[in-house]
Amino acid sequence: MFKTEGSMPLIHYWQCRKSSKQDRNGMKKPHPATSPASNLKRKRKAGKGEKNKEGGKRDGERKTADVPRPHSVLEDGHDEWEGFDSDSPQSKRMESMWSDPVDHDSELEDGSETEEDVGFCSDDEDIGVNGQPTSEDAGHLSSFDLHLQHNLSKEEIDSQKNRKFSWETQAIGISNCKWTGTGKNILEDLNIDSCDGLKAKLYEHWMDFYKTSGGKDINSPKQKTFFSLCSSYRDVLYSNKKPFYLESLEDRSIMDAYIMHSLNHIFRTRDRVKKNNAKLSKLEENDDTDKFRDQGFTRPKVLILLPLASILYRVVKRIIHLTPSAYKVNVEHMDRFSAKFGSEESQSDAENGQEPENARPHKSSKAADFQILFGGNNEDDFMIGIKFTRKTIKLFSDFHTSDIIIASALCLVNKIEEAGSNKEKDFDFLSSIEVLIIDHTDVIAMQNWSHVHTVIEHLNRLPSKQPGTNVMRIRPWYLDDQARFYRQTILLGFYSNPDINASFNHQCFNYEGKVKLICEYQGVLRKVRRHIPQIYERFNVDSIAGADDARFDYFVKKVFPRIKDSDQGAIMLFINSYFEFIRIRNFLKSQNASFCLLGEYTSPSDISRARLWFYEGKRKIMLYTERFHFYYRYEIRGVKNLIIYSLPERKEFYPEIVNKLRGSNKKACTVLFSCLDKLRLERIVGTGPAKWMVAAEKSFFGFCRYKQDDCNCKMVFPKNASREIDTARAEEIIVVSSSSLPSPNFWFM
Repeated sequence: MFKTEGSMPLIHYWQCRKSSKQDRNGMKKPHPATSPASNLKRKRKAGKGEKNKEGGKRDGERKTADVPRPHSVLEDGHDEWEGFDSDSPQSKRMESMWSDPVDHDSELEDGSETEEDVGFCSDDEDIGVNGQPTSEDAGHLSSFDLHLQHNLSKEEIDSQKNRKFSWETQAIGISNCKWTGTGKNILEDLNIDSCDGLKAKLYEHWMDFYKTSGGKDINSPKQKTFFSLCSSYRDVLYSNKKPFYLESLEDRSIMDAYIMHSLNHIFRTRDRVKKNNAKLSKLEENDDTDKFRDQGFTRPKVLILLPLASILYRVVKRIIHLTPSAYKVNVEHMDRFSAKFGSEESQSDAENGQEPENARPHKSSKAADFQILFGGNNEDDFMIGIKFTRKTIKLFSDFHTSDIIIASALCLVNKIEEAGSNKEKDFDFLSSIEVLIIDHTDVIAMQNWSHVHTVIEHLNRLPSKQPGTNVMRIRPWYLDDQARFYRQTILLGFYSNPDINASFNHQCFNYEGKVKLICEYQGVLRKVRRHIPQIYERFNVDSIAGADDARFDYFVKKVFPRIKDSDQGAIMLFINSYFEFIRIRNFLKSQNASFCLLGEYTSPSDISRARLWFYEGKRKIMLYTERFHFYYRYEIRGVKNLIIYSLPERKEFYPEIVNKLRGSNKKACTVLFSCLDKLRLERIVGTGPAKWMVAAEKSFFGFCRYKQDDCNCKMVFPKNASREIDTARAEEIIVVSSSSLPSPNFWFM
């Protein structure tokens, strides 16, 4: 709820809201005897005479008396703003905001725009089919206008909870993938050769930039389809975005598509406000101004969440490159930006005129993707505002007056917590976000996805302080607390997991609907070294809530007795979750087991000590977490027996972990899984085998590579093998070539 502090009292908001509702319900308002059209014609004629007399004065120098006052829309007879004197500084401040609310930058010393910046400049042409422009004045409404001008009914709001994914379409340009969505199948008759809704200047610059930079992915079917989905203003979950840190080949076509969509949304918002400003200046006092509602509580409209500052550096540089030259005559604070977020190599590339990269892989024992991802600025607490004026891109602009905010979820959570403990601070800059983009969701999931959940929960809330925007220009659905139904959310990552799916399914309420990408995986078993048998054991789960307990009980009753009774040491216990890690640690302590720890919060000295103890055999068991592997990638020597308590989220980690079984004639790998692990399982063993494994009557499965040139070899257990397979007897497993067994590509007991 709004507070009463500030220049405008709280009651005025709801008086304005009540009046606007009455207008839409058909109640009469006082109008002049002549029609608005005739008034507009006479005003234009009079304006021509005044212009000749004044010697070409600028429109921006007109007196504020020509602009319709807010109280003229009300029907309760209020003639003045209640709560402050008309000659007070606050009154003058509100008058200046009314004259051009978007270009007014409160509390920003270097953010005020010049006369050249606030001059009206609009590009009304959209790009239609085959790059041909279509004029909005010719009756064509862009998807931007259709989305934001829609009046949401109560039935549409109530139906959000019952929406289901009802259609599927093969994904163009992406093998083994399909799109599925709610509502109408927009991809069924989609013309991917059109960039409907994209401003002509943006489209032309996009094409020219790719030609000069040698881009290869421009106008690919994959990029066109994804951009069309963004332009439809539906929520999108894209879980097959190839990251830049794998093989140094980033799928830039997808990143460029969402950047162009963001720029298009920002510039269309700006053009709409400026066009309405021009129209309002020509209307008389009693004319209807309700149709000029075009703003939110605050200026920021696009929020981009990223995991690392080095990735922010890449995205901001790309935004600058994809912005047309007319809008970036000057980029303010570029040196400060490079010094704060760029690495030494990226700054060197910028000086040499090269495309910046986060880092290049060097000679190291760590994986190449680790070196590239963490080779730049690894800061995970960052935030920057970007503001576009007519000819300038302003970096480090005030958050409340920025157009785009790029931040980490951790930083925003800290801002939210600060506002809760300090009344002078607020996070109102999140109140009017209309496009939310979360890129590299797979990396954020390795940090802490609960931060993303918290940020989404605090988006589109009513501001705690009085906004600087004129309330007579605020869109009705903002005042009705319905902004979350108009917010578009786009999630992009290398894979999806239950947390990401939960946020997409339960925190995204876009009335337009949802679309997500579903892919089939080939698995990564072919990357595992030869002659390493991998035994998968399925345990039963009754419910999602009891999944963790079921896994722990199976380990305690079935797996740990084998470890306890065996004389063999050098056992690595791989654990996906930190909470599972703590639970297993406490259990091993209670059993007086010989073990050491390698977790994400282990100190460097303890890491070195644990690795040495394990290698020398002083500790029988090592607890090893996925997040530790993600952040450190240390080489662990001496592993002879591997137990994967829970499968890794990142499929590339599976062969890295299993391949640690070296130099032993009795290598053994045991993997625990349940039917709820299907998403992780299919990325590792393949979609087909995963479906079979979670539904089969038997509960033990085996895989092993036999020939170097045969990646699909099967592993078969002897017919007289016990259901309770002892991983210590892995040498009894018989391996045969895939040519001697029919499909599927595995054998189960």
